[in-house]
Amino acid sequence: MNKLIGIVLIVVGAIMIIWTGFTYTKREKVVDAGPIQISADRQKTVNWPPYLGGILLVGGIVIVATSKKSI
Repeated sequence: MNKLIGIVLIVVGAIMIIWTGFTYTKREKVVDAGPIQISADRQKTVNWPPYLGGILLVGGIVIVATSKKSI
């Protein structure tokens, strides 16, 4: 089980180093005055620091290296 968690952390860490964030579009109401409603599409960005991916990558490597071999 520890080896699987370590591998998942390695993969997630590598992805977080390569892609440092993503952007998505959200529809928001701009005006809501009774029967009149105006909406606009707004882009939202989610970013994370690349060193967080490095920490996950190193943690995953340590977990895989220290896990016991299964029979």
